[in-house]
Amino acid sequence: MADKHPISLTQCTTPNDSSELGGLENTENTWINLAKRASGLYIHIPFCFHKCHYCDFFSIANADHEHKRFTEALVNELQAVGPHLEAIDSIFVGGGTPTLLEYSLLERVLSTIKNVVPMTSLVEWTVEANPETVSESKAKLLAASGVNRVSLGAQSFHPNLLKELERWHDPENVLRSVSLLREAGIGNINLDLIYAIPTQTMKMLEVDVEQLINIQPEHLSCYALTYEPNTPLLTKLRKGEVERATHELEAEMFGYVIDTLRSAGYRQYEISNFAREGFECKHNVMYWENRSWWACGPSASGHIKGLRWRNVPRLRDYFKQNPLPPVLDVEQLSLDRQMGEVCMLGLRLNRGMPRDTVERVIQQSNDHWREDVIQKYLNEGLLAWVNDSLALTKKGRAIADMVIGDLLMQDA
Repeated sequence: MADKHPISLTQCTTPNDSSELGGLENTENTWINLAKRASGLYIHIPFCFHKCHYCDFFSIANADHEHKRFTEALVNELQAVGPHLEAIDSIFVGGGTPTLLEYSLLERVLSTIKNVVPMTSLVEWTVEANPETVSESKAKLLAASGVNRVSLGAQSFHPNLLKELERWHDPENVLRSVSLLREAGIGNINLDLIYAIPTQTMKMLEVDVEQLINIQPEHLSCYALTYEPNTPLLTKLRKGEVERATHELEAEMFGYVIDTLRSAGYRQYEISNFAREGFECKHNVMYWENRSWWACGPSASGHIKGLRWRNVPRLRDYFKQNPLPPVLDVEQLSLDRQMGEVCMLGLRLNRGMPRDTVERVIQQSNDHWREDVIQKYLNEGLLAWVNDSLALTKKGRAIADMVIGDLLMQDA
């Protein structure tokens, strides 16, 4: 089922027709007990200094007056969920800009996570940050709290391109932020890069990639700019106020990013993600392997064994906790849809899907329909068996959305 209005968890019942979770009569207790199945935890802090024009995440600008109340609500939610979690392997605090919170509020959130969330000895704990919000004191706070990975939104080092994206940071602050984090003891840093930005040339991309490599982060996330629904950027595109990069230029830029980062010692392990050996993002790999995670904070989405839900994406509703917030879009995927998601996520990884996973996908698809699709793309050279795993070829990664889309759902 997919619920379009906020509901209390006590109003929620999962369908009977699929998975071991079917038919649960959910009280707060039966729902929250599902948390023990999670291997990861996502926490959403929605506040931003400015709403970037390409962003479709739930974020709120100029809402400093809500920070304190939000922090108390998030702490209450974490305290309610924490006792039901088992040892968590990855924590990702995203947004928004979590480090926009003033020091005392950020400290309260981090100390609560540290004290109430059980973690494995090798937990990866990431916090997202904007370069403008990283100070010496906050860098030290992150490290002292147990955060061991920080993801910074660099996006570009050209001020005019940042302006196209409505990003408001000084490119020089990227290096300053990394230096502060390194000095504080954070040994795993990701930088985000966006390419195929309106007015961007190949030469401009080359300069951006060179700058990234010179900073020497452990991980890089490199995305082509997307024009998401309900964003100011898409409105500008439709009005003719910006000109989208051609498919040919975007493909050329993608190839350049892959080849240059490979030469610099970064291995592409997912379509848009590159890492030095041993620094692949555990949390994102958890998503791509379709494992289970719990979600805290407004608009945060969770997944437990095919059951998906989203916390309400409005603060006024999020504050109506009892002790968990109301939820939206509760859905127990059918077995066939679950297999589609296994394909959608697993094929994003360069290593692909192990043969036993592929066999399970085929067996659990209605009338085994995915077997013909897989064979078609094997014959066309878009998929290949590599080390006994089914993976996109270089040719296939260039049109990954088409291949994955054909495996996601059966035509009606």
